[in-house]
Amino acid sequence: MTRSTPTPSRRALLEGALKLGLAVGTAAIGRGARATEPKLLRIGYQKFNTLNILKGAGSLEAALKPLGYGVQWFEFATGPVLLEALNAGSIDFGHAADTPSVFAQAAGVNAVYLAAEQPYPQGIAILVPKDSPLKSVADLKGKKIAVGRGWNVQYLLVRALEDAGLSFDDIQPAWVNNAADARTAFESGKVDAVGLWDPFLAGAQLASNPRVLRNGEGLSNNRTFYIANPQYAAAHGPALRTVFAELRKTNDWADKNPQAVAEQLAPQLGVPPAVLRLATERRRYTAVPVDAGIVAEQQRIADTFYKLKLIPRTVQVRDAVFKDVLL
Repeated sequence: MTRSTPTPSRRALLEGALKLGLAVGTAAIGRGARATEPKLLRIGYQKFNTLNILKGAGSLEAALKPLGYGVQWFEFATGPVLLEALNAGSIDFGHAADTPSVFAQAAGVNAVYLAAEQPYPQGIAILVPKDSPLKSVADLKGKKIAVGRGWNVQYLLVRALEDAGLSFDDIQPAWVNNAADARTAFESGKVDAVGLWDPFLAGAQLASNPRVLRNGEGLSNNRTFYIANPQYAAAHGPALRTVFAELRKTNDWADKNPQAVAEQLAPQLGVPPAVLRLATERRRYTAVPVDAGIVAEQQRIADTFYKLKLIPRTVQVRDAVFKDVLL
């Protein structure tokens, strides 16, 4: 993910796949640009994820203080805009799902993979209303589906359609910019189906009991990746190792205490505890190195989107894996 001068294809990609959640991202970029501390770790995070739990625990600041580091946290609405902030030099470290990470590499974003999370296939799904006549993915032919460009659920949709003998061209994508817009389109009846991820998926399930046509099981592992500016990672290894050491503690706690996770995050996120409990119960939080198997998973995503002409060039995922193991 080496930074390069934008080309027309890259510019188009960034304006599409990476320009999501712009209002939140722009605000975060502005705050990050004003940071002047010489030893500072600027972390980008999204709702309901491991870094969100680490922020809530409040332990990282104390752990990094002996190393002389301060910490700044910036919330982003989506992975693509977090990655664009990383490319702009406004944050140093963050996390994003598998598909946005592939789009970022194809766009030349200046970032490297540091680690991956456990598979989370039940955390993404294609939903239809509970009384919908659509009974299978094959029934989606010709139907309108709310989804975002470069989202992890877009990859799920592509794979599910292929598994049903269809292609992405067989459906009508109703492009949206964030999960709230996707859910609004779905619940208002403007689309036939929607692709969502947790905690928005769990919220929709508890609110209206929609039917799951397909989740990620057997199609997408739906991993989240820890990603950093490569120059920062090379120069600040001890700080990042401390981050992963603290993550290990909070991840172990989260795996054993789903209700406590829900109660901790609910006021921070403005999401009901019952929604977070449902989402937490179906995931695991352990971080692992990016090994050859995980690289192969990501490469399949990259090859799929290149074949669909949704990214402008082929990428080699292995080229974007950081050379040092920081876990």
